[in-house]
Amino acid sequence: MALLQPRLNLKVAQRQVLTPGLMQMVSVLALNKLELKEMIDAEMVENPVLEEIDETVPMLDEVRDREERLERPAEEAAAPPKDIFDEIDFGSYFQEYLDPGYRTQPEYEDNEKPSFENFLSQPTTLSDHLAWQLGALSLDRKLLEAAEFVVGNLDEDGYLAASEDELAAAFCGVAADVAASNGHVVELAAALDLTRRAVDLVQHLDPAGVGARDLRQCLALQITAQRQEFSHLYGNGSVGAGEDPAVDPHGSLRAEAEARIDERRRAMEVAELIVERHLPLLQKRDVKDLARAAQVTAEEAHAAVEFIRTLDPRPGRMYNRDQARLIEPDVYIVKRGGEWIVSMNEEDLPSLRLSQRYRRMLISADTDKEVKEYVKERFRSALQLMRNIAQRKSTILRTCEVIVRRQQEFFDRGVEGLRPMMIKEVAEEIGVHPSTVSRAVANKYAHTPQGVLELRFFFSEGANGPEGADTPLLVLKRKVRKLIEDEDARHPLTDDQLAAMLQSQGIQLTRRTVAKYREDMNIPSTHQRRKRD
Repeated sequence: MALLQPRLNLKVAQRQVLTPGLMQMVSVLALNKLELKEMIDAEMVENPVLEEIDETVPMLDEVRDREERLERPAEEAAAPPKDIFDEIDFGSYFQEYLDPGYRTQPEYEDNEKPSFENFLSQPTTLSDHLAWQLGALSLDRKLLEAAEFVVGNLDEDGYLAASEDELAAAFCGVAADVAASNGHVVELAAALDLTRRAVDLVQHLDPAGVGARDLRQCLALQITAQRQEFSHLYGNGSVGAGEDPAVDPHGSLRAEAEARIDERRRAMEVAELIVERHLPLLQKRDVKDLARAAQVTAEEAHAAVEFIRTLDPRPGRMYNRDQARLIEPDVYIVKRGGEWIVSMNEEDLPSLRLSQRYRRMLISADTDKEVKEYVKERFRSALQLMRNIAQRKSTILRTCEVIVRRQQEFFDRGVEGLRPMMIKEVAEEIGVHPSTVSRAVANKYAHTPQGVLELRFFFSEGANGPEGADTPLLVLKRKVRKLIEDEDARHPLTDDQLAAMLQSQGIQLTRRTVAKYREDMNIPSTHQRRKRD
C-alpha cells in the first residue's frame, strides 16, 4: 500500500506580476478628466506630502528666497549652489497648503451663506407627480396608503408588473407592521379589495395609461380617457343638427365641423375595438386585414391606426427620463495656421507640488527615524503619482496626434471623410500595447470642430471595395439608413436589394451583413416596414 509522503519539488516558471506602481499607472490612464480630478483630491487628503499650488498666492518660501537674493552681494548671487538636491524643481508642480505657517488663514468663515445646492431644482419623477395628485384628493387614510404603495411598485415605464395577489400580500405585510403597534389586524381579503381600489384610482391619474399591467390595457386606458374628454367637450350629439343652411349663413362650416367630429369619434371607437380584440394584427401593419377583422371600412381602420399612433406606449417615460450626463472633453483639437493642434484640457485640475516642510523633515538630523521612513514612503507614493499623471498625459497626446494624422479628412469634411482605423494600428505607431491605447481612449472625449466626440468614435472596422478603398462601419450604416429612408413605403427594399445597391457604389457587402447593420440600428424588416392601404 502506497503511503502519502510530503515532498519538495523545484519548478521554474515565468509569470507577469503587476507592481503597485504599474497598477496605479494602468488605473490612472483609464480615468477621464473628472475622474482624475476626484482621484487627485482623494490622494491629497491621504498623502500630506502632496499639495496644491494656488498660483494667485505666492509661496512664503518664494518670498523668503527673493528677499535673501536681494540682500546678498552680487557676487554671491552669481555663485552656483552647492546643494544638488536644491536644484531639483519640485516646487513647479506642488503647493504648500497643508502647513498653516505657509498660508495666511482667513480671520473668520462666513457660514451664513446658503449652499448653492439649495438653488438647484430636481426633476419631477413619476412617483412625485402621482403623489402630488394623490395629495390633492380627499381620500380615506387606508386607501391613500394603498395608492401610495401601488405608485411605489410602478416601473420606469409606468406599468404595474405585480399581480393582484402579490400586491395584496405585500401590502398586507407592510400594513401589518404598522397596524401591529396600534392593535389592529390586517386581513388579506381586505387588503386585496383595498389594493384593487387603489390600482383603479392610480389608473385614473395623469398621465393616462399609468398603472396598466400590459400594453393592451395601457392603450385602452388612454383611449378611454380621450373619449371621455372628447364627450365632455362636444357631447354625444351632433353640432348644429337640424339647422337650415338657408337660415344659418354658417351652415356649411357647421356641417364640416360636425363631419370632422363624427370622424374623430368614430376613429376612437374603432381604435378601442382594435386594441381590445385585434392588437396582433395592428403590429403587422396590415390595414386591409385589420379592417376585415374589425368589420369596418379601410378608411375607418386607417383613421383608427393613425389615432393609435398618437398614444404613448410608455407613459412613465415622460417623467422618468434619463438625466443628461456631464461630459467634459479631455482633449482639444483645433486648427491653427493650417495645422491641427492637440492640447490637453487641464482646466480645474489641481497643480501639485511636494511639501517643502516635509522635505526639511526628511533632511533634518533631528527627525526621528520612524518619521523619516514614513515621510520617505509618502514621497515615493507622491512621485509615483506624478509620473503616472505625466505618463497619462503623454500617452493620450500621442494617441490623439496619430488620430489627427489619420483622420484629417474627417476634421476637414465631416463624417463622410471618416476612415477605418484600428486600435492595433495606432498602438504599433506609438510603440505601446493595444490595451494601453484602449485604456487611453476609454470614456474620454475630444472637442473638435465637428463637435464633442468620444475618442472611440474614430476607431471602426471597414468593408473593402473593388478598388481597395475602405469604408468605416459608421458611414456604411448611414448609407443603409439613407437608402431605407428614401424607399417607397409600399414597396420597401429587401436586404438583397440594399446589398446590390451598395455593391453598385463600390461597397462589397453581403445580404447577411446588411441585415446585421439594419438590426443594429433597430430598423424593422421589409415585411414590417411595408405600408399597406
